[in-house]
Amino acid sequence: VQLQASGGGLVQAGGSLTLSCSASGNSFSRFVMGWYRQAPGNERELIATVSTDGYINYLDSVKGRFTISRDTAKNTVYLRMNSLKPEDTAVYYCNTPPPGRLSWGQGTQVTVSS
Repeated sequence: VQLQASGGGLVQAGGSLTLSCSASGNSFSRFVMGWYRQAPGNERELIATVSTDGYINYLDSVKGRFTISRDTAKNTVYLRMNSLKPEDTAVYYCNTPPPGRLSWGQGTQVTVSS
């Protein structure tokens, strides 16, 4: 399964973006899926997960601002990001929870200006 994240960009603080992650090859409908991010000089961190039956978890730093969802029919996972902060600047990826059993895609860059 090859993952492709998209939807990133440059946004001002307080703005919003919606990221999408789709899979080619096989479906990830049977997996718990998550969104990760990696800022320069930092390790990749898991920020949100959604299970196959809709159970959701968030990292505290994004709770209340980010919303993860999935569309099984479209084989796509989404991340709606509101009230963005400069510290949200990172490359965003999707995969299963650590260590990430699927092939990592290139990610999508999110840059939040102050």
